[in-house]
This record gives sequence, C-alpha cells and structure tokens, in this order.
Amino acid sequence: MNRYLTVSELTGYIKQLVDSDMLLSHVWVAGEISNFKAHSSGHMYFSLKDEKSIIRCVMFRSHNIRLKFRPEEGMRVIIRGYVSVYPQGGNYQLYAEEMQPDGTGALYLAFEQLKKRLEEQGYFDASRKKPIPLLPCAIGVITSPTGAVIRDIINVLTRRYSNCRIILYGSAVQGKEAPSEIIRGINLFNELKNVDVIILARGGGSLEDLWPFNDEELAKAIVASEIPVISAVGHETDYTISDFAADLRAPTPSAAAELVMPEKRAMKEQLSIFYKRLNTSLLNRLNHEKNRLQRLSEARSLIKPSEQLNQRRQYLDMLERNLLDRSRYKLENLKSDLKVLAGKLDALSPLTVLSRGYSVTQNKSGEMIRSVKQMRPGEELIITVCDGKFQAVYDKTLTEQTEV
Repeated sequence: MNRYLTVSELTGYIKQLVDSDMLLSHVWVAGEISNFKAHSSGHMYFSLKDEKSIIRCVMFRSHNIRLKFRPEEGMRVIIRGYVSVYPQGGNYQLYAEEMQPDGTGALYLAFEQLKKRLEEQGYFDASRKKPIPLLPCAIGVITSPTGAVIRDIINVLTRRYSNCRIILYGSAVQGKEAPSEIIRGINLFNELKNVDVIILARGGGSLEDLWPFNDEELAKAIVASEIPVISAVGHETDYTISDFAADLRAPTPSAAAELVMPEKRAMKEQLSIFYKRLNTSLLNRLNHEKNRLQRLSEARSLIKPSEQLNQRRQYLDMLERNLLDRSRYKLENLKSDLKVLAGKLDALSPLTVLSRGYSVTQNKSGEMIRSVKQMRPGEELIITVCDGKFQAVYDKTLTEQTEV
C-alpha cells in the first residue's frame, strides 16, 4: 500500500510550495473589497474579487495603522502583499501589507471620509460656531514664526489698525509634528485667555503639505476652543478639515487679517457719521419735546384747572343720581318679589291649617300620631291647636256608630 499523507502534512506541503514561489511573495493585486470586517483587535478581514474570482485577504493592525483612508465595502483598491496558506482553514489567502485606492488618491479619499464622519457628528454645525469679536483687543496667531505668512498678517493688521496687539505662537505647519504643536497653541491661548480670537494660518501648498490641517484631533481642539478660531490655510481654492471646524474660514492668511480687524480710518469715518446722526436726532427730539411742552402749557385744563374740576364734579353728581335711581328701582322690585313669596309661604304654613280648626297630636316622646293604632289606653297626649297646646289622655277609639 502506498504511503498516505495526513491533512496537515498535505496542507503544510502546499504552504511550503506557495511560500517558496518568488512571484507570490511580492505581488500587487487589484480588485473590489467584499465582506469587509474590522476586528476589535485592529486587524482587517475581507475578500478581494473581480468579475470571475475571489480571494480571502487579511491586513494586520501593524500594517493598516499606516493607511490614510478607511477601506469600505465595494471600494476598488490595489493591494501589495504576499500569498500564503492558512493551515487551520486549509485555504490560501492574500496577506496585505500596503493598500491604496484604485483610481482615487488615498489622501483625498481620507479627507472625504473624515469630513463626512465629523459632519455627521455635528462638528461643522453652524449653530455651535462662535461669533468673531468686532474689535478684538488681542489677536493670537498660530503659524510658522519664520514664514512669509506671519509677515503678511502683521503688515495687514498694522495697516488697518496700527495699535492692534498681535501674539504669535510659533508652530510647525507641515509634517507629522505640526498637528500636535498647533493643538498645544490653541490650548495655551485658551488656558491663558490673553487673546480674543485665534488665527490658524499657513500659505498654499499641495494636499500633502496641507495635510496637518486635516487632522481629526486638531478639528476637535478647534471645536472645543472657548476662543473663536479663524482658519486661514492655503489659497482660496484650498479646503481643509480645519476650515470646516473653525468658527470662520478665510480664503488666505491676509484675508483673515482683514476679516478679524476693521480698518481704523473707516471706523472713524463711521463713528463721525453716527455722531452726526445722533446729534441731529437729539436736536429733532429736543425741538419736538419743546413744542409739545408749549402745547401742554397752553391747554385749557392747565390755564383754568377749576373748570376741569367743576366738570368732574358735575359728572360725579350725575353718577350719584343714576346710582340712587337704580337702587330705588331695584329695591321696589325686590319688595314685590318678597310679597309674592310670603303669600306662597303663608299658604303652605301649618299654622294656617290649624286656624281652620285642625290640630296636631303627639305622644309624650314627640312622635306624631297619624293612626289610632299608635295609641294605648291611658296614654298621655299633647294636642296643638292654632293658639296653643293642651294635654289629654287617650281613653278609647270611637267608631262611626259609637255615640260620644
């Protein structure tokens, strides 16, 4: 009998063949993501498919933490990795070490995904944005201390308002360290509370250059800031996550300086216009009140106050007469009604019945006698007539034939 192989031996042999193949040890594969699952461990499990075939894939956390976008179901991607056999399942799979979108830049995709997620969480809602102060006493600027941006901001601010106060927090605006440095600047200004508004500024550049301003933690710091934040990153056509999270977006750093600080000369001119308007309004009001006072002083009620008083007295006398007339009329009606009710009451009174020769008989306990069956011979009775009461003793009951 030929020697047989166990399942583990056969699977191990196949795995050895696959692992020794130079092509399969470093391969690029394009396809569509299917059955995607992000495990709590941080590993990603999914399948890669095209019109005819499908292959299982895994991307361990040590590799996917470097991704600049989040893989999703149905997304077309290009994967670099190696093919090997998973012995426990007895199937081959692609172990992904690098992944990039097929047809769309990874940075742009990551930007769109983060923007959508933060928007759904309410980070960009207009209702939570803080107003920019009209005339800030101090302006905090977070940017590179050596670049042209800070010089442009200083030139614009000093030209518009020569004695404005500018506090610079020098920070990297490009590279991996930039987001954390910018966040520290925002937190420091909020801790010291020494500025009224904060400007985040950077000149133009590529998407990669502006990427620090697409950081999620930076967006959260902007939203959490108690001091209003203006984002002035790149050129007018450049948009970052910081622009959407900020309380105000300026197309350029110079525009931010113009937006945050009004021009002193224009303010003086506006104040002069307001002063003239106020002065004219006060004079008009004063003349109006003078004329009104003059009309009041010429009023008859002030010239002859006794006449007004006599008219009021006459009106009071008229009210008094009306009140007395109405009271008499009401009293006569009530008397008439009372007589009618008294007559009805008298007709129903038991005393009226007694005056016609009737009487009321009660025993000593006060019980009303309505039948001869209630009495016993020798029982004392109290008889009430119209003009008093008297006592009697019950002797016997008389029938119609009995003679008294």
